[in-house]
Amino acid sequence: MEKKVFKRTGGLTDIPMRYCPGCGHGIIHRLVAEVIEELGVQKRTIGIAPVGCSVFADEYFNCDMIQPPHGRGPAVATGMKRIRPDCVVFSYQGDGDLASIGMAETVHAAARAENITIIFVNNAIYGMTGGQMAPTTLIGMKSTTSPFGRDVKRAGYPIRMCEFLAALDAPGYLVRVSVHKPANVMKAKKAVKKAFQVQMEGLGFSMVEIISQCPTDWFLTPLQAVEYVEKQMIPYYPLGEYKTPFKKEEGKKEAKDKIEVEFRTDFN
Repeated sequence: MEKKVFKRTGGLTDIPMRYCPGCGHGIIHRLVAEVIEELGVQKRTIGIAPVGCSVFADEYFNCDMIQPPHGRGPAVATGMKRIRPDCVVFSYQGDGDLASIGMAETVHAAARAENITIIFVNNAIYGMTGGQMAPTTLIGMKSTTSPFGRDVKRAGYPIRMCEFLAALDAPGYLVRVSVHKPANVMKAKKAVKKAFQVQMEGLGFSMVEIISQCPTDWFLTPLQAVEYVEKQMIPYYPLGEYKTPFKKEEGKKEAKDKIEVEFRTDFN
């Protein structure tokens, strides 16, 4: 008798996704959905869909979803969590949505230690609107609005969001992972689960930054995009934990109960 080793998660709806071949969004969707299902919180989970390539996330996640204006995910997530503290609330956002038009909402939600979880997909480009330069676009990286490559004299330096938010006292958990290789996908799932557990324990703001490939707007094949993540993206955006959760009553003693203690920072 054959043994089933894999099945579609009930955290996703059974409809085709619209993402480009080689895009990381589909993988990330599955990881988030699996975590929601495994934690047994699907019926009390509220997701915030972004404006960007994953604008149709409300159709894919099999839980209550809200579609806010561009960049306002953390603000809407804050409101939902405050009026429904019993719910698990996550905001799924791209780099333009979170680090550009939504930068103020992101920073202030983190500074207030709002007990929400952000899934931040960093593919270094504005994907849905035509491949324009984003706040995370690498130095020298070409886009439709930087055809000769990002020039720091004109556009400044790419923003490292985990490092940026780690300078604040309030955030509970900040981590950067990737989905360009199977081993990294497994580590990314552990990070997502830990972020949700941090919220469920009431330990404050958590964000998982996920380095993702975008073959279409990088003008690369899917395989070349994976190599680009490895050789170009990760050296500028190092993987690892940037802030770990602490219980307020214990000062700076790590909160280890109900949090996966085997999670490690060795992502490379």
